[in-house]
Amino acid sequence: MHEVEHHEHGATLLFGIGELTTNVPGVAGADDPDDPTAVVRDAAILLDGDRVAWVGREADAAAGVEAAIGRAPDRTVDVGRRAVIPGFVDSHTHLVFAGDRAAEFEARAAGRPYTAGGIRTTVTATRAASDDALRAGLARHVAEAAAQGTTTLEIKSGYGLTVADEERSVRLAREVTDEVTFLGAHVVPPELQGREDEYVELVCGEMLAACAPAARWVDVFCETGAFTPDQARRVLTAGAAAGLGVRVHANQLGPGDGVQLAVSLGAASVDHCTYLSDDDVAALASSWTSAVPGTGTVATLLPGVELSTRQPYPDARRLLDAGVVVALASDCNPGSSYTSSMPLMVALAVQETGMTVAEAVRAATAGGAAALRRSDVGRLSPGARADLVVLDAPSRTYLAYRPGVPLVSHVWKEGRELHPSR
Repeated sequence: MHEVEHHEHGATLLFGIGELTTNVPGVAGADDPDDPTAVVRDAAILLDGDRVAWVGREADAAAGVEAAIGRAPDRTVDVGRRAVIPGFVDSHTHLVFAGDRAAEFEARAAGRPYTAGGIRTTVTATRAASDDALRAGLARHVAEAAAQGTTTLEIKSGYGLTVADEERSVRLAREVTDEVTFLGAHVVPPELQGREDEYVELVCGEMLAACAPAARWVDVFCETGAFTPDQARRVLTAGAAAGLGVRVHANQLGPGDGVQLAVSLGAASVDHCTYLSDDDVAALASSWTSAVPGTGTVATLLPGVELSTRQPYPDARRLLDAGVVVALASDCNPGSSYTSSMPLMVALAVQETGMTVAEAVRAATAGGAAALRRSDVGRLSPGARADLVVLDAPSRTYLAYRPGVPLVSHVWKEGRELHPSR
């Protein structure tokens, strides 16, 4: 890329954009008024502070900049006909942990089926780790994600499972993101096996009280081997009463009542959605037609899990055709999906779940924003947060066309350019 007049602060005009994905139908200069990704070709975008100030065709940039800020930009950057997309919104991660589960992965590769039991291995390592060790691991994974274009991250607790360790997890997560989820109901800890209701009582009481001040969301793993629908309802309603938004892990290992529970409670997102009945799909779709606009339940797909565990991939085509809002997220965790790569999620979604490239890119950006009930990220239009990714490619199609190739060239977050990924 070619840069003129470098200033650390102020307004930056990016021009020479071959293909700009905005995710804002009706944005000025968009090719197709019916395309929800609203692509603008031969485009430019003006960042002013931490916000987008103007978007449009490069031919209209002089007038657009004058109208938006009334002066010349402090910095101009020619991206050399590359593609630009909104920063990825990764709405499901588990980044506060210690240790790894490489041996478990190797055993699966040799034919042992995946179960949720390995979570307890990470619990043991996390409890034993110091704050500084957890903080260092968290920083490493956040930087790794940012280098791959992720500018908004949700981070869950769930590897402590005591009051003190869960409080520590949400507190450390809050140091790096506002999107913190209390997942005390991940699994029942070893010391309370056979006393599941006693643990649920702890989660709903003392643990929730300790964690709620640092959290925005409450989540529960509603699955065979974890928590029953009744137990999950208790946790989620307690979290909602404490002022937290609702999220649910459900229908990952088999059919169940988790999706119906999530929709009935107005959850922002239900995640995994691998095994869905027709009624589940209908419930998810109807949540968007019957709810206040923007408050339906997103189906968040986590294809990195299926890649790692060799389970069936979810059917995104079935969901999208029914009118469900779909997100893609990494589920970065040391057991079932140890990757922070949102470009990989896009490629897997296209190759394995029935999505088009446009749908997958939208799901990894605007879909993730919907799953977090955010209107300021996942899109590029005036007023949005100035988060964007420059791809070392002429179009976003290369994210699926060249899987595994490091295509993220440069990243802007809140109007500041991060260090290039290479």
